[in-house]
Amino acid sequence: PAPPALLPYVPRVPPAALPGKLTATTFALERPCCVFDRHANASDTVWLAVAFANASAAFRNPPSRADVPPYEQLPTAHSYMTLETAAATYACSASSPAVLRVGGDTLCGGQGGRDPCNGPLPSPGPYRVKFLVMGCHGPKAETRWSDPILLRRAGSPSTIDPAPVRHGSDVVVIASILASLGAVLAAAVLCATGAEAWGSLCHQDSGTGAFARRSYRTHHIPPALPQPLPPGCRCSPPGLGCFAPRPPGPCPAK
Repeated sequence: PAPPALLPYVPRVPPAALPGKLTATTFALERPCCVFDRHANASDTVWLAVAFANASAAFRNPPSRADVPPYEQLPTAHSYMTLETAAATYACSASSPAVLRVGGDTLCGGQGGRDPCNGPLPSPGPYRVKFLVMGCHGPKAETRWSDPILLRRAGSPSTIDPAPVRHGSDVVVIASILASLGAVLAAAVLCATGAEAWGSLCHQDSGTGAFARRSYRTHHIPPALPQPLPPGCRCSPPGLGCFAPRPPGPCPAK
């Protein structure tokens, strides 16, 4: 069969800042829009070949879908193929996500190669990738290999500096200012609370003193007027009261 057409397109990681563009097990690729329109028809599919950078030159295109290298053989074959997609998905008129995620499927590793697996990448790499158009009779077109793609490395505990971080003089000044402001605020709160309590006590004392100094005045009771003596009553010496004169007794018999 004729060799596949070599397309000038070079896959690449998006240059813009994207969340998770490069992680320890995945990386993002730009979607190859309008790249395969003149080389693929409705029945064709587009695959992504992934290989270690030092093994990409030894990669051989599979003659059919049955010969596609699976993800599980990456540790030994140093390459695999994934992301099988209908060629129409990458057409100019298609609306598809702007990026592809390589290594984003964490549940397909146990399928035994029955379906193309897009499992996590086992090491930082570096890796190279290319797109391959597969028809009913084998490869039809392919892109160039990408530049090496190096994933992020997980931090090693031995690289952690046990010494405390030394803050700059600006940080120390800011911390001192914040501490002073906190002390002033606390003092102001305490003064306000003490003044309020003292004012309350003074108010209570002033109310009690006013009540103590308040004089008690009884209602005016006019003095009793002398009552007229009843008829036939004469006064006894002072302090003995009044009594009626007794009539003279009968004369003694002679």
